[in-house]
Amino acid sequence: MCGRTCLTLEPKEIRCCCKYRKQSHSNLKIPEYRNEFNCGRKYQPSHNIAPTDITPVLVSAAHFDEAKESSERIIVPMMWSMVPRWHKGDYRKHGLTTNNCRLENLAVSKLYGPPLAAGHRCVILCEGFYEWQTTTKELKASERPAFYIHMPQNDGVKMEDRSTWDLEKEAINLLKMAGLFDVWEDENGDKLYNYTLITFESNKKFSAIHHRIPAILETDEEVEAWLDFRKVGATRALNMLKPSETIKWYGVSNLVNNSRNKSDQCNKPIGSEPHPISKGSTDLKNKIMQSWLIVKKRNKDEDEPSEEKDKDLKKLKLENN
Repeated sequence: MCGRTCLTLEPKEIRCCCKYRKQSHSNLKIPEYRNEFNCGRKYQPSHNIAPTDITPVLVSAAHFDEAKESSERIIVPMMWSMVPRWHKGDYRKHGLTTNNCRLENLAVSKLYGPPLAAGHRCVILCEGFYEWQTTTKELKASERPAFYIHMPQNDGVKMEDRSTWDLEKEAINLLKMAGLFDVWEDENGDKLYNYTLITFESNKKFSAIHHRIPAILETDEEVEAWLDFRKVGATRALNMLKPSETIKWYGVSNLVNNSRNKSDQCNKPIGSEPHPISKGSTDLKNKIMQSWLIVKKRNKDEDEPSEEKDKDLKKLKLENN
């Protein structure tokens, strides 16, 4: 499950963090940033990105130019949450929750099956994503501990502190998640590029936080295989996906629960240092409790994590697709 992400980089910085090496070339390539119209909406860097926001994703350049090799990459801003091709009217009112899709149902889904068959595979880019600990069933959804999940970084780089990043010398290690994209058209023929990210059952490492985990691509070879739809078929690509063993995380304030809160405090660790989850950690529990009390007093009307909204409806209307 993934209901919030963080990406504060500008397009130029994202391009530099997405340099790649083609098999037949020794030099690094920087992917083009292609700014599609998307019904007038554009990407806005944010510490708290929510479904229906526009974010950059990596795709094969061959989807936009058939003469291009399918291994060549471009970056395209798209809306997070897939819009059914058959939907008419306001793209925000199709009644489905499509920011995530289950790996187990992809091939047979009326909504996700066609994009999968067409090779519409994408890589969602972010600095990290937020997750709520669903193993704490005795707590209300809005009170569950929140965590910020990210990839390992080089020594001295702190994901919550941009002053430790020197992007001119060294790119940060973005978190890359496997997804599917599609194109929806309104009554005027304007296109909206949109995507969903793939999840599956958590591994032992992540199961203490949540029973689902996004399909994270840990190496550039995995990114290449996922995007190269002409060389790597759908079945092989799906079989390649596996839970990440390298991700790291730390506890954050529940301020992130409210999607309107874009503060840079969203991804700050609780306390002075990042910390891992630990069921028996008194220190962690005290820090989390302090965060709950502060947030409850400040935001009585805060949003619940998206997984908890309309849970029965989500479950399926998606299955009917």
